[in-house]
Amino acid sequence: MIGNMAAHSVPSTLKRLLFAVKCSPLQSRCCAVQREAQYSTISSPNEKTFDKILIANRGEIACRVIKTCKKLGIQTVAVHSDVDSSAVHVKMADEAVCVGSAPTSKSYLNMDAIMDAIRVTGAQAVHPGYGFLSENKEFAKRLAAEGVAFIGPDTHAIQAMGDKIESKLIAKAAKVNTIPGFDGVVKTAEEAVKLAQQIGYPVMIKASAGGGGKGMRIAWNDEETREGFRFSSQEAASSFGDDRLLIEKYLDNPRHIEIQVLADKHGNALWLNERECSIQRRNQKVVEEAPSTFLDTVTRRAMGEQAVQLAKAVQYSSAGTVEFLVDSKKNFYFLEMNTRLQVEHPITECITGLDLVEQMIRVAKGYQLQHTQEDIPINGWAVECRVYAEDPYKSFGLPSIGRLSQYQEPLNLDKVRVDSGIQEGSDISIYYDPMISKLITYGATRGEALGRMEDALDNYVIRGVTHNIPLLREIITHPRFVSGHISTNFLPEVYPDGFKGHQLEADAKRELLASAAVLYLAAELRSAKVLSTQRVASTPVECSHWELCVELGEERQDVQISKSGTVYTVEIDGAKVEVWGALNLASPLLPLTINGTHRMLQCLSRDAAGVIVLQYLGTLFKVRVLSKLAAELNSYMPEKVSEDTSSILRSPMPGTVVAVSVKPGDTVAEGQEICVIEAMKMQNSLTAVKQAKVKSVHCKPGETVGEGDLLVELE
Repeated sequence: MIGNMAAHSVPSTLKRLLFAVKCSPLQSRCCAVQREAQYSTISSPNEKTFDKILIANRGEIACRVIKTCKKLGIQTVAVHSDVDSSAVHVKMADEAVCVGSAPTSKSYLNMDAIMDAIRVTGAQAVHPGYGFLSENKEFAKRLAAEGVAFIGPDTHAIQAMGDKIESKLIAKAAKVNTIPGFDGVVKTAEEAVKLAQQIGYPVMIKASAGGGGKGMRIAWNDEETREGFRFSSQEAASSFGDDRLLIEKYLDNPRHIEIQVLADKHGNALWLNERECSIQRRNQKVVEEAPSTFLDTVTRRAMGEQAVQLAKAVQYSSAGTVEFLVDSKKNFYFLEMNTRLQVEHPITECITGLDLVEQMIRVAKGYQLQHTQEDIPINGWAVECRVYAEDPYKSFGLPSIGRLSQYQEPLNLDKVRVDSGIQEGSDISIYYDPMISKLITYGATRGEALGRMEDALDNYVIRGVTHNIPLLREIITHPRFVSGHISTNFLPEVYPDGFKGHQLEADAKRELLASAAVLYLAAELRSAKVLSTQRVASTPVECSHWELCVELGEERQDVQISKSGTVYTVEIDGAKVEVWGALNLASPLLPLTINGTHRMLQCLSRDAAGVIVLQYLGTLFKVRVLSKLAAELNSYMPEKVSEDTSSILRSPMPGTVVAVSVKPGDTVAEGQEICVIEAMKMQNSLTAVKQAKVKSVHCKPGETVGEGDLLVELE
């Protein structure tokens, strides 16, 4: 089986079932094995593929490929940098080879070292995953020269589709709808301005090579075009070693919908339905689903057929993705083709029953596709959330680094899959993408899949790094998302002032305060019972009524609690809240029933000052619970004076200083760039919040800085 949804070994009863249906159409197979193997196809034991495959990648995608290889009885080789020597993908593989130091240019992009690893281990084929060398034609050529199979398309297709300028020309010739723009390389910032004026604002400036949202900028005027040209070329050079840019019309408020294609070396090609990928930040996807709520049968088929036309035009063979922008009238335009396995491929596996990694391996060995277009179903609904080590309160997600001190995936829940490459104790570093995992849920309907995603996010325990679960949960429960009324502008439109976390209404606030008060009281009662001491003043253990003070932000509420058996009744502001459940104070998860509604809370910390940090409805809240006496005495404590941040510039994230644009004595205007920080190959310009003179500069290009480090002081 693939993913974590089912065991790696197949029970004998299921083997008999699979044998009975192995020659039936794919739709029948999905139905026949739905309860046991939601996301898997049946491989023939008579098909011989490869004995050993090297995975030229890391993290969750390397683990994902290894799982399918194990299912097929193929030995695996992992490559890793020195800092990844204890990574999960290294432990999962049969063999592992270190290919260099932490920077990607010296390890995962080090073709010489990876070629040496192939020779030493005798690997017959290489699966590149996504990113790194997955769309590098030179790497594919070197493999072919040594007789090693590249589990992906041939070099012609990689080159044709990897260059956005060439791919657009090929798409036009293949009668695929394309976006208006300049069909050439933009060489200077001033040329970009001239072209933008001709095309008409807004425009999209983007790298000709690569993808993943890197090297892309939207410009609404001449100044933004100049700035976008500079940042896009720098990011493109850093990420792909190619700083060529193109410019085209930006479709305001479109949907981003992509078609999964699968083709073999015998001229057969299929489209495996669509994925809705409109929820994005900084042109990078955050939440995906399959199918899309927006497409009808006619539009879906038209998009699928054009995607196949493009694949056949470049003699494509393997799994690939053709991305489209779709406007409100269901007009669709070719965006790019990714000649690799896509990050969000699991949701396609969920609704089709196809193991895409297995299909890629079969095609690389030369087998024909097992299915026809009529065999490909849309079976249910799947949703994927990308769980990142990011702070969602900063530009919808700036990278966070740290060690996972506690980590628990919600695999106890039904129809939940987690594709991850980390474990408790793993480090999230500045060197690589901050993705923690891909969380996937499946259901017969969209409502079921979203409901399971809500539960899965509530049950997902991540400690040690800041993560984006608060944002993910808000997205999938937002009325606009639930109704399917989305576009690529969803986040800035729904949160114009930035993401602020879950906004508590009166009932939800009472639930939170009641839960915190009950948790505090349960801890006090346990302490009194075990240690024969208590900190609730003048309250005998036998007492069944208590008075406490609960603080949330600037608000303070007096609460009264009574206990009958396992049920706590909390009176807050004249309203009663009943709370009961398993108050296991050693567990990070707190399954509670509040006024008859099941809630899964998480307790991140409790301290001696009565401060309790709870994750409630996805968002972290700091609640303080005190006895009446302690609350009265606390009013005499001096308040900490907040730092004046208008005269200092601190790094909002860990990263590397790329450029410093000022020196002591310079006068800067409000909004003027002061320095540029690069994190995970994304460059971020930091600007002055007021007009002032530069007092001192505490960083220089090339330095590594942490979140909160002082960069520049203003007078």
